[in-house]
Amino acid sequence: MGPMIVEFGLGTSLRRGDYTQAAERAVRAALWRNSINLAEYMSVAKEDMTIEARIGCARPDMVDVDVLAAVFPYGSTSFVVEKGGLDVVRPEGVGNPTVMAQAALIVSVSS
Repeated sequence: MGPMIVEFGLGTSLRRGDYTQAAERAVRAALWRNSINLAEYMSVAKEDMTIEARIGCARPDMVDVDVLAAVFPYGSTSFVVEKGGLDVVRPEGVGNPTVMAQAALIVSVSS
């Protein structure tokens, strides 16, 4: 069955310049915003859910997808981390930028 739900989230790392942390917060924002019980509605096990997580941030190479995978309570996950998001340079020009990452979670179920 094709995608049934798409949820979006925004995450930040305000001071550390941590792309994984920003991406993890974006994933959590998307996951916990969704209150639809898709598995129950479709009469399938939660483990039958397939979740494609697409992450956008300025430094995709700095995102640890193993950390992101640990956030998901169930289902089969895959990740695409690509250029996107936003780095906001500090006004004084010194230190780590504020990192913003976006997440799109595309959910389907196995039939």
